[in-house]
Amino acid sequence: MSNKITIAMAGLGSRGKDTYAQAVKKFPEKMEIVAIADIDPAKVKEVAEEFHIPQERCFTSAEELIAQDKLADVMFITTQDQQHVRQAIPALRKGYHLLLEKPISPDLDECRELVKVAKECNRQVIVCHVLRYTPIYSKVKEVIDSGVAGDIVSVMSIENVGYWHQAHSFVRGNWRNSNTTSPMILQKCCHDMDLLLWLTGKTCESVSSFGDTYLFKEECAPEGAAHRCMDGCKVKDNCPYDAEKIYLKHPKIGVENGYTEWPVNVLTLHPTVESVTEAIKTGPYGRCVYYCDNNVVDHQVVNLKMTDGSTISHTMCGFTGTGSRYAKFMGTKGEIIADMTANTIQITPFGKETETIDVNKIATDFSGHGGGDVRMVEEFIDMLLEGKGPSGRTTTVEQSVESHYCALAAEESRLSGGKVVELNKYRK
Repeated sequence: MSNKITIAMAGLGSRGKDTYAQAVKKFPEKMEIVAIADIDPAKVKEVAEEFHIPQERCFTSAEELIAQDKLADVMFITTQDQQHVRQAIPALRKGYHLLLEKPISPDLDECRELVKVAKECNRQVIVCHVLRYTPIYSKVKEVIDSGVAGDIVSVMSIENVGYWHQAHSFVRGNWRNSNTTSPMILQKCCHDMDLLLWLTGKTCESVSSFGDTYLFKEECAPEGAAHRCMDGCKVKDNCPYDAEKIYLKHPKIGVENGYTEWPVNVLTLHPTVESVTEAIKTGPYGRCVYYCDNNVVDHQVVNLKMTDGSTISHTMCGFTGTGSRYAKFMGTKGEIIADMTANTIQITPFGKETETIDVNKIATDFSGHGGGDVRMVEEFIDMLLEGKGPSGRTTTVEQSVESHYCALAAEESRLSGGKVVELNKYRK
């Protein structure tokens, strides 16, 4: 491997263009984007200009890019969920190492096939479980491994998706329907399944789960609701999911308040009041949340029994004011509470005073999943530059699929009325 890693990017959506490409930009001495592909020519043109990519290395699809002779050391695959493996396998066979957006696939056989081909090709595949790389969870791992709380016996975890994020991504947006994408517990919470397995150092034995779509369906539409927010809806004044309230007027993410990043940059390439308003009028993000073609759940609970007899409970809920995570680790000698909203870790050994670690004082960059996105890209590239295999926070694809087994087992349980699902049948 040379002293600079070259990268081909397949997919220039929010994760590819606005997250990982910008992470690459922070380390010009280590990495360089040399080829790009996307089905949107406007995105290709813009990224090509920003990163000085010649026209002959700009492609109209991931498939067209992969069909070429190998153009780089690494391929970043940041396309839609059900495309990942059918693009990853030929890329591996061309000789690329992969940074692969999560989830690997909603199809169990595809997950297994990717592991097999990565091993056959002797290529590294790093799945984007970015929470491992955040300052808060890196520190939580250190604290748990220190033994201050003893053996972890039970964990209580919650992902607060946030009401507007639920509406944006999982009711109106790309991940609204599991028939075309992934089940909610896989798409959103394979992050959490991976994180909980990694932090505790445990292996899951069996799973049970309950969840449903409680609110976002036609029978819950209030009288007078229009099919589009700007088509004379009679209840929009009292509706928190009104698209104008979220994308134009929201104090933190509304374009009227000068905000132009995610999620408004999903509606239009260059968000302005005018372009976002037009997108709300005509595009999918202006639809009434009660009249969309969504089928993924808006709340779900998962119970995990570990092979050592310990237990983990995880809740995913779209009915929260903000989007963040919280977890309580209860051990034989004490408890640890990680609060991603406050960015604090509380450590309480039994019979002793609580120590609070303010994570804001031990790190400076909390952009992109609490600071995880940039660190993940840098550590992956460093691993390749140094010729080493995955270690520490950097996970192997074999480890990554364990989180998928947990999530897919949870979805099987949910669809079967909460039956207990043994994970060994997934690992066969």
